[in-house]
Amino acid sequence: MTDASSSSAADPSRKQRLIETVVVMVITLGLDLWSKAWAWENLRNARAKTVVENWFYFEFGFNTGAAFSFLRDASYARMVFIGVTILALLYMARLAWTMPTKHRSAFMAVALVAGGALGNLHDRLVRQMEIRGDLQYGVVDFIKVFYWDNKPWPTFNIADVALVVGVALLFIYLTRHGDPSDDKSKADAELEADDESKADDAPAEASA
Repeated sequence: MTDASSSSAADPSRKQRLIETVVVMVITLGLDLWSKAWAWENLRNARAKTVVENWFYFEFGFNTGAAFSFLRDASYARMVFIGVTILALLYMARLAWTMPTKHRSAFMAVALVAGGALGNLHDRLVRQMEIRGDLQYGVVDFIKVFYWDNKPWPTFNIADVALVVGVALLFIYLTRHGDPSDDKSKADAELEADDESKADDAPAEASA
């Protein structure tokens, strides 16, 4: 048995990794939707709530753009980011079905990205608010952090945090291990080479 075969046999099953991924994704999505619902009910018509003076606040925001209020005033932003989100979710599904199962962090990255993407996608599809007389779709943001004196980071939400952490973990994984399809191709090539080597040795052993 080759080293690749023994390593593969010792790795967790894909079913186990997929279950872990779905659980973390659902938890991320649930926490995001719950926190947005809380912000919608408690912050929409209220003053900002101080968590840590001069640094961390809960303040309602309605973002018609993407993460961290990117392109919030562009009229085409909603449809563009719905499309981008769907493509990202399809890519996350591909990764979950092709990545080697020995790296749990890679599957947690997929779960965080998928959970965050679904959370913001939910708001873009169903959440509406009247802005300057027009009813517009958008995403609820409520976390406000000052990174410098009187200089706040654009208001964000739990989904944005999950996306940033997930993308960072995924970047680290892909940098260290490459595209999972490449790993699969290499493993298949190694198995084919091993089979060919055994086939070449068989006649020699028979003649001996």
